[in-house]
This record gives sequence, C-alpha cells and structure tokens, in this order.
Amino acid sequence: MADRTADRTPPRAPGAGGGRALALLLVLTGAAGLLASWVITLDKFKLLEDPHFTPGCSLNPVVSCGSVMKSDQASAFGFPNPMMGLVAYGIVVCVGVSLLTGALFPRWYWLTFWAGCLFGVGFVSWLQFESLYRINALCLWCCLAWVATILLFWYVTSVNVRHGFLPAPRFVRAFFDEFTWVLPVLHIGVVGMLVLTRWWDFWTS
Repeated sequence: MADRTADRTPPRAPGAGGGRALALLLVLTGAAGLLASWVITLDKFKLLEDPHFTPGCSLNPVVSCGSVMKSDQASAFGFPNPMMGLVAYGIVVCVGVSLLTGALFPRWYWLTFWAGCLFGVGFVSWLQFESLYRINALCLWCCLAWVATILLFWYVTSVNVRHGFLPAPRFVRAFFDEFTWVLPVLHIGVVGMLVLTRWWDFWTS
C-alpha cells in the first residue's frame, strides 16, 4: 500500500512572526512615537503652568508647536493626545521586542494590532487635516509621530495580507511581498506635498 504521508497537509503553525526587519521597524517607529509623545506631554504641562511658555520647536508662524498644543484638537478625547500616544507607542515597542525574541502571534492578535494601527493612521490623518487647514500650524514632534504611524500601519497591513489574515487577491499579496515600501513612501510623499503647497508662499519667500 502506497505511503500517503506525502499527501498530508502539514499542520498550520500556531501563529505568525514578522521577521527581524519588521520587528526592528516596530521598535524604531514605536520609540520615535514615544519620544514625540513624551516631549509634547512635557511641553504641554509647562504650557499649562505658564501660558506664555514657548516650546522649543516653535520656530516661526508655520512651525509653531505652541499653536498646535493650545488648540482644541490637541485634546480630542478630553485629555492631551500625546498621553494616548505614550500608551499606544509603548505597545508597539513591546510587540517589536517580542518579535525579536522569535514570538509567534495568532491571527486574532495580528488583526487586533492592525485595527489599532488603522485607528492610529485614521486619527493621524484627521490631525494632519486639522493642522494644515484649521489650526494653520505644524508641530515638528507631531510630524515625527505622523511618519512613524504611517510606516507602522502599512507594514503591519503587509504582514496581515501576506499571511492571509486579511483577505486579498493573489496579486495584492504578491505586491505586498515585494513592494510594501512603495505605499508608505507614497503616503508620506502626499502628506509632504500637502504641507509644501499649503504654505508655498512662506517656504519660497
């Protein structure tokens, strides 16, 4: 009787990792977001103590962290936004460190993590719009958090698509497998162009 063991489907892995490159990316983007959130939180406390305090990143009428921190949008949920960032980016660092140790996470974990990243990039996109067209000022530390969140979102999306956790056609999975970097570059490039055109006269004067 023929041996049928070769026809058997190998058991599925208990979870999926992200590779060393993704793990390092999570650690670095999480650390960048933590740094930005920490500095903004400290400056926010100083601003509450002294309304005339000028943050170090308030460089000119456009790059004015103080204007952003004093806005209603800076406390979208009733408390300073960077306090939420301290928790969220801390989780990102923890996930990255876990992946560096070889941890494997189940599908539900990756999808939950992706949902958090989706919320993050959506919230960041709203803040970008408000900063450019309502507050009319930029915060450099906020920009650092924006870039970190965009990178984080697209690369976590890539992991979920490539492992089949998010349903996608084969060509989409193939694209993410080879060209994930294109999407965050385009995303950041679009934001950069919006910033450039929004204050074109100021940058070129």
